[in-house]
This record gives sequence, C-alpha cells and structure tokens, in this order.
Amino acid sequence: MITDQLIIKNEKEKSTYTKDSTSESPKRSIAKSVSWRVVGTLDTIIISWLVTGTLSLAFSIGLVELVTKMVLYFFHERIWNSIKWGK
Repeated sequence: MITDQLIIKNEKEKSTYTKDSTSESPKRSIAKSVSWRVVGTLDTIIISWLVTGTLSLAFSIGLVELVTKMVLYFFHERIWNSIKWGK
C-alpha cells in the first residue's frame, strides 16, 4: 500500500467520476454531513446552555448552527473531493 503511494505513475488516463473509486458519492457526503452535524450541534447546545443558562436559547443557537454548518460542510467536502492534491 505504501509502495503504491510512493510510485509515481506516468499514465495520463482521464478519470471519470463513476470510475474514480477514491471519490465519494454526493449521498455519502450528505450522510457524513448529517452525522457530523448531529455531534457538533449537541456540543453547541450544551456549550450554549452552560454559557447562557437558558435551554431554549441554547436550542435556538443549535438549530441555526445545524443548518448553516451542514450546508457549508457539504460544499467543503465536494470542493476537496475535486482537488487532486494528496490522492
């Protein structure tokens, strides 16, 4: 595995999205986004509750954070998936 990564291939083969086994499907990126945001949002709600002392405010902050960061993460993943560096 390490030797495969160290060998530089001179092949100029064009890779398509369906042939590229290292790419993720958009559905997988969405599933990862959702699961990570659940963890992150619970963290935000707990921290917000500890800071504000108000559970309803903490849930409001968590809801806004959930939506915005899930969308940002999806596009972040898709952009990184198109970058060839490090693959």
